[in-house]
Amino acid sequence: MQHTGLPFDDIRHLVATMPGPDVLARAAALERQGALLKPPGALGRLEEIAVHLAAWQGKARPTADRPMVAVFAGTHGVSARGVSPYPASVTKEMMAAFTAGRAAINQICSTFEAGLRVFDLALDLPTGDIVEEAALDERACAATMAFGMQAIAGGTDVLVLGEMGIGNTTVAAALCHGLYGGAAEDWVGAGTGATGDVLARKIDAVRAAVALHKPSLGDPLEALRRLGGRELAAIAGAVLSARHERVPVVLDGYVVTAAAAVLHALEPSALDHCLAGHVSAERGHRLVLEKIGLSPLLDLGMRLGEGTGGGLALGIVKAAVACHKGMATFAEAGVSGAG
Repeated sequence: MQHTGLPFDDIRHLVATMPGPDVLARAAALERQGALLKPPGALGRLEEIAVHLAAWQGKARPTADRPMVAVFAGTHGVSARGVSPYPASVTKEMMAAFTAGRAAINQICSTFEAGLRVFDLALDLPTGDIVEEAALDERACAATMAFGMQAIAGGTDVLVLGEMGIGNTTVAAALCHGLYGGAAEDWVGAGTGATGDVLARKIDAVRAAVALHKPSLGDPLEALRRLGGRELAAIAGAVLSARHERVPVVLDGYVVTAAAAVLHALEPSALDHCLAGHVSAERGHRLVLEKIGLSPLLDLGMRLGEGTGGGLALGIVKAAVACHKGMATFAEAGVSGAG
């Protein structure tokens, strides 16, 4: 990034200079869709996905040959308040499971031939407890966003974003509550299985955190640094970097979507290159998808995170690309078109 003044100035500049879709590639993809061996629109959203990838990759025939799932992991000070039935140590233990190839996301990546990169975001250093203080200062938040921008280093043509972090559905709920208002209860769900007193503590934490930071929440980046966490900051950075590199993004669940919503709050077109992989069982996820105007590809009742819902949606994306590139046209197949 080209440095200016305050740390967030660079982020604002990147948001202000985002490229748009390639209109020529989009037109060419639409023309090909119209000539393929099928009635117009017969493949439904598969056609939309193929054209979407073409427009954002800048290629009339898009690719999904080098997909990658990037999982960002962070720890949260608010987790000490008992907002999850699992201890914070589970975050590190899950990182070991990812490395060993034993988690759900490993199996999904193997199934759809996707690469997997897992990023440890200072797991030994929890963020500030958002009920009492900001999660991060501006410099640390901007630096973590910059780190997330490196997720696509090495090259990929489709990026799926996932996360891991005990307590991060609490901060995602707080961030959405801070961005969009409503009641804390609107945004809080079970997460890793919170019920009873645990769920009550989670709701109380979200309500108290937003009340504490409310004077500063008019600025989406301030909302991110105060109410978010390192994995959310890195995800926002990855979404922004992918836009500049013309890499389409598939968003996973509630936490990933909450992070992306920060960019949407800064600029409503900021997520035009993104697809919503799925809608999770978290009540707030459906709400935030409505706020940012994305329709999920899948609705399977999942709430695992790790990029699993986005990884499953990758199978649909790859099928859409295969049909777009591999099907014959009416002329090539010698089949009569509609009169």
